[in-house]
Amino acid sequence: MSIAPTSAQQLACKFDDRSATIGVIGLGYVGLPLALQFESSGLNVMGFDIDPAKIDKLRAGQSYINYLPHDDIATAVARRLQVTADFGRLSEPDALIICVPTPLDHHREPDLSYVLNTTREIARGLRPGQLVSLESTTYPGTTDEELRPLLEQGGLKVGQDVFLVFSPERQDPGNTRFGPHNIPKIVGGCTPACLELGRKLYGIAVSQVVPVSSTKVAELAKLLENIHRAVNIGLVNELKMVADRMGIDIFEVIDAAATKPFGFVPYYPGPGLGGHCIPIDPFYLTWKAREYGVHTRFIELAGEINSGMPHWVLHKIAEALNNAGKAIRGARVLIIGIAYKKDVDDLRESPALELLDLLEDRGAVVDYHDPHIPFIPPIRRGRYDHHSVPLTANGIASYDLVLVATNHRAVDYALLKAHAKVIVDTRGQYRDKRPNVVSA
Repeated sequence: MSIAPTSAQQLACKFDDRSATIGVIGLGYVGLPLALQFESSGLNVMGFDIDPAKIDKLRAGQSYINYLPHDDIATAVARRLQVTADFGRLSEPDALIICVPTPLDHHREPDLSYVLNTTREIARGLRPGQLVSLESTTYPGTTDEELRPLLEQGGLKVGQDVFLVFSPERQDPGNTRFGPHNIPKIVGGCTPACLELGRKLYGIAVSQVVPVSSTKVAELAKLLENIHRAVNIGLVNELKMVADRMGIDIFEVIDAAATKPFGFVPYYPGPGLGGHCIPIDPFYLTWKAREYGVHTRFIELAGEINSGMPHWVLHKIAEALNNAGKAIRGARVLIIGIAYKKDVDDLRESPALELLDLLEDRGAVVDYHDPHIPFIPPIRRGRYDHHSVPLTANGIASYDLVLVATNHRAVDYALLKAHAKVIVDTRGQYRDKRPNVVSA
């Protein structure tokens, strides 16, 4: 008498012979590259997103992320990538990977609504033999305490009928050296069976899988990575202000310290923190830590310093204009780079947007130039109606001040330096200081 294979055994076989279908929920900066990676590894992939415009573009073989070529999208869609806004099809894939936002609410507390609503949608059609993986950054305990009860409410048991893991995204948008295929993938499971299936899933598409003992370890590991960066950036931003008062070039200081072959990692200052991770993720831990009676003073201090950097830059702008006999009110200012980091088209939490707000609130007339963002997307049009202006000699000379907020490589910095009246440089782009260049 033969014994029917268990749900875990059946799913493991599908991963082993690559017959599994992978579902990726949320086709943004994390989900879309991941979907492409699984598809290029030979698996059938279903991509889910609530934005019909994204679905239409992908079906037409068009990319909406500047570092993902149209040809890669068209090839994947022609082969094994389906995309849909129909969440009634969530029961079809064998594995479902959640890549949706985890922002902060207006009280600066974790907003898990996207994750929990997605999990509820999954639970409606959940069937035995499915694996669910959460990649969205969150506080320790989310996977076990929030997702697991939702998935089990229909009677299926995690670790026996269905399987649940946490595997944090580690994307670095625009990084040409590291991508989904060669960034090691941390995986923590709710049970040993969950962990083993998570290892098999990601082992298909990623060169190295790093198993850990629990979902909480995986969740905290991701927060540690981002808190490490936030704290060190906060440190160097504070040192930048000290160095400025002392008349010292902080970028020269960092370059000198970085010659030490051990014990030092260079971090660079800027006008503030941007992107979805570094400005937000540390506060997921500070919020959860309060439940245990712990106050994360070190993390909160770094956050305070980093969030105050746009105001520091504003002060340097006012000072530079004042030295030129101008006030902020009525001044014409050109912001170079509106994205949160160089060479990407990502506006999330961009300090350049905050600087645009601060300047306009004080009466400045502000334009921007960004080779990757021709206009501020409709989702932000409630406040902004700006389009990227071209860089010409006469155009640059017409502004009272040029602010380098994001140092895209495609910008002609020599043209700027030759024709700008005053440049406030927040990124250390101009190392050979000129009379019209002010570091900020």
